[in-house]
Order: sequence, then structure tokens, then C-alpha cells
Amino acid sequence: MIISMTGFGRGEACANGVTAIVELKTLNSRYLDINVRLPQQFQDKELQFKETLTQHISRGKLNVSIHLDDTEFQRQAPVVDAQKLANYMQILQEIQTTIGTDAKIELNQLLQFNDLIAQPEPVHDLEHDKLCWSVIQQANSMAIEKLMGMKRQEGAQLKDDINSRILGIQEALNQIQQTTNGRGVDLKKKLQERISSLLDDEKIDPDRLEMEVALMADKMDITEETVRLAAHLKFFTEAIESDEHAGRRLNFLTQEINRELNTIGSKANDSSIAHEVVKAKEMLEQIREQVQNIE
Repeated sequence: MIISMTGFGRGEACANGVTAIVELKTLNSRYLDINVRLPQQFQDKELQFKETLTQHISRGKLNVSIHLDDTEFQRQAPVVDAQKLANYMQILQEIQTTIGTDAKIELNQLLQFNDLIAQPEPVHDLEHDKLCWSVIQQANSMAIEKLMGMKRQEGAQLKDDINSRILGIQEALNQIQQTTNGRGVDLKKKLQERISSLLDDEKIDPDRLEMEVALMADKMDITEETVRLAAHLKFFTEAIESDEHAGRRLNFLTQEINRELNTIGSKANDSSIAHEVVKAKEMLEQIREQVQNIE
């Protein structure tokens, strides 16, 4: 199955005055990397939250943004920190004594201290926390659904593009195989003629010449490489059509295809074959770039 590693999903859920918004954004990465920061009261549920995500995503960098709007519960009147107020009053009185002034301490002087008035921390109610967590999970499920929809849509486009390029490599391989059909006999004959023209026939051992020509022809034979290349292309197509996540497997097969093409190009010693190898490698490089986007 071809699923893109990049995507975005947003989910929003509401219940009893509680609203949760979850945004999921995935980027390319060699491994699975989940970055999530839950609201303070749900820090102990981070592992559970990540396990839900890993049921759907196996590879890529996933950034999770969670916004919990708990206005009714959080709305508490600000309070004055009496201890800090007393401390600041004492400090100001000490300053009065030090500089010898009887000037009154004004309210606006005290308000210069920003930490005198504080928003109290909410006292979390167990039932309320259960409600908030349920709303977050609902929003997350919606975000996952939208994220996976986008990843599958992009994956389908990647699949079509990769398939067209695999067909191009297969056509290049077919041309190479046609060129090499019966090439072994012709190659041996040309080598014998060339060696004979360079050496004195009377000094040539026919058996030794035959053996050396056979060895040279064998080194230039690319039958094994074309067979392996055809097999890799077949496995590549099967991986694309498989229901399993194929990113890592396709990346490996891309390397193997490249290795066979390099070997064919170096051994063939034929301009027409070299031309087909160049075309195939151009298409393979485009496939390699696309494979980097597959989960």
C-alpha cells in the first residue's frame, strides 16, 4: 500500500462546554518520531495517546498540537497574594526609613509589582477530567481520519507516478535484452579476430586463445544482471500493490535496481546498452526521490 508520509489533519470536538482541537502534521523521516505535548493534567496519558497514533502511522515525523478550551471550569476570580503584598509593604517601609521620608505608600506603587495578583490554579475534578480526556480523544480520532485520508490521496498519486517510471525502466531492460540476444557468440568471434590481428598466428595456442576469449566474453556477459534486474522490478511492482506499508522495502529495492544498472553499464561495452542504462537510471532517480515520501 502506498501511503504518503506527509499530511495534515484537524479534528474538533465539543461536549458540555469543553472544546478540544487536535492538529496532526506529518513530515518525512526515516523512523517514527512523535512529538506531542498534552495538557498538564493528562501528562500521565502520553503513552496511551501515542499508542493510538502508532496504530495508524508507522513512519515519519508527527507533530501533534492540542488546544483544550475549558473556559467554564477555568474561570476563577484572580486573587491577591497576601504574603507577597506584606513583603513588598515591608520593603517599601524600609526604603522610607532608609531615606528618611514620611511620604505615603500609594496603591499605584504597589501595582508596579506584577506578581501581586495571580490567577489561581484550577482544582481538577476527576469527572471533569474524564470529560476533557474524552473530548480530546474524539478530536484526535477526527484528526487521524482526515490525516490518513490526505496521506492515502497523495499516496495514490505517488503510486501512479512510480508505476509509469517502472514501466519505463522495464522498456529499457527489454531493449537491453534484445540487444544482448545472441551477443555472446558474436562477442567471442570479434575478440578472436581482434586478438589474431594483433598477434602472430604461428605463436598462438588455439586452446589457450579459446580459453582467454571465453573468459573475456564471460566478464562482459550481462545475462545474470538482466535476470536479477527483471526480478527486482517484479518485486517492486508487487510491493506497490501490497496491503502492507511498503516504504522501507521500496527503498531497499531501489538500491538493488541501481546496483544492477551500474553493473550492466560497466560490463556491457556497448553504446546502445549504455544509452538504455542512462535512461533507466534517470527514471530510477526520480523513483528514488518519490520513495522518500512513502510511509
